[in-house]
Amino acid sequence: MRNALRWMVMLAMLAAAGGAATAAGEAPEASPEASPASRPEAGTTGMSGTTVADAKPLTDMTAEDRYKGEAGGLYGGGRNTPPEAHLQAALAEAAKIRPLDADGKPSPGGKIVLLTHGMSATTLESRRFIELANADPRKNPAALIVDGAQGGVDSRDWVEDTPSRSGARPWDRLAQRLQLAGAAPRQVQVVWMKHAIAMKSQGRVRQLGEFPQYPRQLKEDMAQILGLLKQRFPNLKIAYVSSRSYAGYASTPLNPEPYAYESAFAVRWLIQDQMKGEDSLDYTAGKAPLVLWGPYLWADGEKGRKVDGLVYKREDYVTDDGTHPSDSGQQKIAEQLLEFFTADPTATGWFVKH
Repeated sequence: MRNALRWMVMLAMLAAAGGAATAAGEAPEASPEASPASRPEAGTTGMSGTTVADAKPLTDMTAEDRYKGEAGGLYGGGRNTPPEAHLQAALAEAAKIRPLDADGKPSPGGKIVLLTHGMSATTLESRRFIELANADPRKNPAALIVDGAQGGVDSRDWVEDTPSRSGARPWDRLAQRLQLAGAAPRQVQVVWMKHAIAMKSQGRVRQLGEFPQYPRQLKEDMAQILGLLKQRFPNLKIAYVSSRSYAGYASTPLNPEPYAYESAFAVRWLIQDQMKGEDSLDYTAGKAPLVLWGPYLWADGEKGRKVDGLVYKREDYVTDDGTHPSDSGQQKIAEQLLEFFTADPTATGWFVKH
């Protein structure tokens, strides 16, 4: 009975995270129901969080460090910055970003739409990021951030356009969000993505539970999502992709550790596929945007990480499931996003006021 009540509370909370535009008439959606399936053991969970064996923040790892055979660094080989050729390509794409009117034509009074995309945690973090960014005097007034992430919609649902219980489809809801924000599809030029696969059934755990199956499937999902985004938003130039933040306090099987940590390899492999010339990710042929790492959000609970001292405490997550960010958790992610977009060389030219 207690477990059933806990799941009811969690699902109600997820429904509340269903969208930032509810005040404008958009109904929130509940998360797909998760079953208490088994998962690979990562360690013991308590107020100090789960210990993920052999896991260090990728940004703290060297080229010699290994996690299940994978080297450190966001881009691999101990690198936390893009290889030079990919960086130059990204700078060239960023130079094309400018205010556009509703028809996609350059206009001094136009908009540069930064769209966020993902699941319930992403929409919670996006809302706080929008608040921070809009209050920051450094932000380019032409840059419009639109929260397109949706509660109860994991990467599989985005790929399959799975309708919610009310019958609404994620991509239709996304179009509605854009319209409510006063933006047009041809004004979307940048996206920030953070996706996950909800481990909501025994079948998914059996199929994806062992490394590297989960990050491989997530990578494939995100590759398809990038193609779908490009089809709908033809002026999309750059996609910044983040992996999940720490999930060591999770008390449900929705997406605990080590899945959160291992989602970083999905992002790395996605970018590496593009750099290797994967046809479906060919940004020069208009099949996808150019892909870069966004802010890396994982830190080892209260142990934190070396690069900036970021830590996650139990109070940074809601009481009900230990997975979704509380107000303080949302603030930490939003600050990471604001710091990234005001400092990254591929973003300052269009995000920062000049």
